[in-house]
Amino acid sequence: MLLIDVYVPKGALSEQEQQELGRRLIDTLMVEDDGSHAKEVIDAQRTITQVLVHEPATWVLGDRQAPADPPRYLVRVTVPASWRKDMCEPIPRIVTGVLAETERAAGRDPGRLEREPHAVVLLEGVTEGGIGIFGREMSSMDLMELVSRPYRDKGAEKTEAIDPVCGMAVTLDDPALTLVHEGVRYGFCNGLCRRAFADEHGLSLSRRDAS
Repeated sequence: MLLIDVYVPKGALSEQEQQELGRRLIDTLMVEDDGSHAKEVIDAQRTITQVLVHEPATWVLGDRQAPADPPRYLVRVTVPASWRKDMCEPIPRIVTGVLAETERAAGRDPGRLEREPHAVVLLEGVTEGGIGIFGREMSSMDLMELVSRPYRDKGAEKTEAIDPVCGMAVTLDDPALTLVHEGVRYGFCNGLCRRAFADEHGLSLSRRDAS
């Protein structure tokens, strides 16, 4: 992740509730799940992830209902464009689950977020050249190098690598799940990530490899 914007009606959440919501979003989205994502990579991703909670002065709903009764949510998650496809399925589900926890903690009905369109989640991809860190442009490959550097510096085995699309720890021993780009050999967790990388960087795949 890079940026998570959360829009809530003015006064709907206390400052403490806003802080808890922000921390819960980061903690839930960045977990070591099944161990496939190296802890060092997750920790590095946290350093460039930010949550901003906004309280718009004006919020008009198309159905003319009051946005604060009960609270409506609009969440925008911004990531590099090459990461977006793999996140389309899990992000709305995970974010809505976190919002439901906020509702439950406030004594409101968390189930309404799945029954009514009271939580809208937007997933936006930033195109290459649209991200800057350290005072310079950062490509998706630069970002992956940044977040995987602590893992590599730890002394990972030479047969190990980080999938440049999803950040998963992978091996380089399966030629069908590797690609060489500009002299660097990359490994991938599956064919979809390999194909996404090839498409983004204009690499050709054989019919057998693309399947």
